Amino acid sequence: MSVGEDEWAGERTWFGVDDPRPAEAGPLARQFADLTRTLLAATPTVGGVLKLVVGAAVEIIPDADLVSITLRDPDGRFHTPVETDPIALTLDELQYQHGEGPCVESACPDGPAIGWSQDVGRDPRWPSFGPGTAAHGFHSVLATTLIPDARPPRLSGALNIYSRKPGAFDAAAIDSALLLATHASLALAHTESVVSAELEATHLRTAVESRDVIGQAKGILMQRRGITADEAFDVLRKASQDLNVKLADLARTLATRHTELDLPVPGP
Repeated sequence: MSVGEDEWAGERTWFGVDDPRPAEAGPLARQFADLTRTLLAATPTVGGVLKLVVGAAVEIIPDADLVSITLRDPDGRFHTPVETDPIALTLDELQYQHGEGPCVESACPDGPAIGWSQDVGRDPRWPSFGPGTAAHGFHSVLATTLIPDARPPRLSGALNIYSRKPGAFDAAAIDSALLLATHASLALAHTESVVSAELEATHLRTAVESRDVIGQAKGILMQRRGITADEAFDVLRKASQDLNVKLADLARTLATRHTELDLPVPGP
């Protein structure tokens, strides 16, 4: 849903107020609270979060006809992983091709937090992107930094909003976009931390399992051949190299099929 100008005026009077608001939260606050809960409860994938972000932007910001996400790779290349309509990708690529426009500027780590134009076709800042966008029937554009203070190898990005209406994005729309981008950035940071924690846990579990199964295989060889732990490990290592099989996989096979298999005795 959209928030009217009167409702927005009532909401923004509470921004920066230290005391908690005594009355029930207004429509804009409820929208962002719902968005925060949805983003944080979403499937922890970057793609899933970005899809929720562009969908929320269409609902929250009046006259947002197209919404997309620009991401900047560590090597400086731009791409659009998510958009609400293919024409948004076309408009984004106009910026990437010419190296100009609010989206590429805001997506840079040292770029402005926000960039916009109320009549992009006549905006002298972007002589190629502006007329090209207007030729497609879109006259207002708004971009806000999505992942501020990005550090390599993390991506930096921007939330991009296009409107067919000239003069579409007023102060309320800009503030909403900034708040939305902030919520999205927090959700993305949460997603990245969840994914990183899961990867770390998986790697740790794999390492522990590998260590355990190698220990079992060493024990089998020590008992079967009457050799030391170091000698048993050397047998496993050499067999792994000769057979071109990972040491952990070889150890797992020996540990689970030790009544059927034995490893060759290393030569002198």
